[in-house]
Amino acid sequence: MAEYEITTAGIRDMARFLEWADDEQWNPGKLDHLPFHAADPRGFFLGRLGGEPVASVSAVRYGTDFGFIGFYIARPPVRGQGYGIQAWRAAMKHLDGRNVGLDGVIDQQDNYRKSGFRTAWTHVRYAGVPGGEEPAGDITVVDAGSVPFDRLASYDRRFFPARRDAFLSLWVGVPGHTALVALRDGELSGFGVVRPAESGARVGPLYAASDDIALALLNGLSTAQEGAPVALDVPDVNTAAVRLMERLELEPTFECARMYTSDAPDIDLAGIFAATTIELG
Repeated sequence: MAEYEITTAGIRDMARFLEWADDEQWNPGKLDHLPFHAADPRGFFLGRLGGEPVASVSAVRYGTDFGFIGFYIARPPVRGQGYGIQAWRAAMKHLDGRNVGLDGVIDQQDNYRKSGFRTAWTHVRYAGVPGGEEPAGDITVVDAGSVPFDRLASYDRRFFPARRDAFLSLWVGVPGHTALVALRDGELSGFGVVRPAESGARVGPLYAASDDIALALLNGLSTAQEGAPVALDVPDVNTAAVRLMERLELEPTFECARMYTSDAPDIDLAGIFAATTIELG
């Protein structure tokens, strides 16, 4: 019987994670492995059967008390044989003692509940080319690089349960990523990133103090894609964000449940118009 082992995945291995995620129709960003790996270099696990990669999972640690599970995939030929769950257990051990979050696809949510996860809200993926609605004229949208990084990281912290500076510095700086901020009356009032994906482009995060600021940012991010379709993972509990997607005639194409092992973190959910990623939170 072939030996099965679970090892920490290096950055080269993570290119395979993206390929497998694309096979699952998750449409990852083309260069996601670079900032993802920086978030927690020991937080990615690869299961090999007889030396052949067959299962993946990520378990990224943030700060001292939060973690996030993603990339939970067993390749079709080995599903139902226990290799995926062994990788899952290794990932959860890596996050022992933390509140753990994940975005669970519909057919796995019951299994996650059995592992102690509870649904907090649903992310609905809206996709398409945003309609040509114009935002208010008192909003200035500029390159995120014009804002000191510490200020940008502190702003991100309003919407995420822990600092993630290593990830964020690459997320805004990887070639092909466009990062914008919105200023109103000189105050930082919104932040968004768009990145090329296997199909179209993905927007995330999209943070904004109001729907008109979110609109201004989304227009700028969409323009950077030169008319290519974009996709955003929108928390359904943010009704202003859902209404904006509907006004812009974007179509719901996919959904997954944001789940936690403990209480949902205390973050500015009303300001999240799109999650950063469904893989790392």
